[in-house]
Amino acid sequence: MTHLKLKHGIWVLVADGEKALFLKNRGDTKYPNLEVVREMEQDNPPTREQGSDRPGRSSDGPSIHRSAVDDTDWHRIAKERFADEIAARLYTFAHAGDFREIILVAPPLVLGELRKKLHKEVDVRVAAEIAKTLTNHSVSDIETILMAA
Repeated sequence: MTHLKLKHGIWVLVADGEKALFLKNRGDTKYPNLEVVREMEQDNPPTREQGSDRPGRSSDGPSIHRSAVDDTDWHRIAKERFADEIAARLYTFAHAGDFREIILVAPPLVLGELRKKLHKEVDVRVAAEIAKTLTNHSVSDIETILMAA
């Protein structure tokens, strides 16, 4: 990857399965100054707190055998829905002309899920993708990490 340039006005999306930060560089390439434009959070407790009591049972026909039915992975489904919400929000921002370029920063699985859901109007504005989890870092730490990328 070529050296990452945090140009003035470039946006940075830092996301994971539960949180998304939309940042805008108010500084320049030498002295970036990322400011939060919007923050999104999803209440996504672990599946064990979202599912039912016990897996359901299904009969295997006329015999006495019964099989457990897999629990739905609510946590994974919620992450996919959150990727939908982020993609929709990015489309709204792009359509309004709020950003010309954006850098996507997310763990590999979230990045893949997000990439599938991006509208082409957003996709053409993606300047770079970084497969890292940075949502629990401060904005100044994110600036430092991106400058080193």
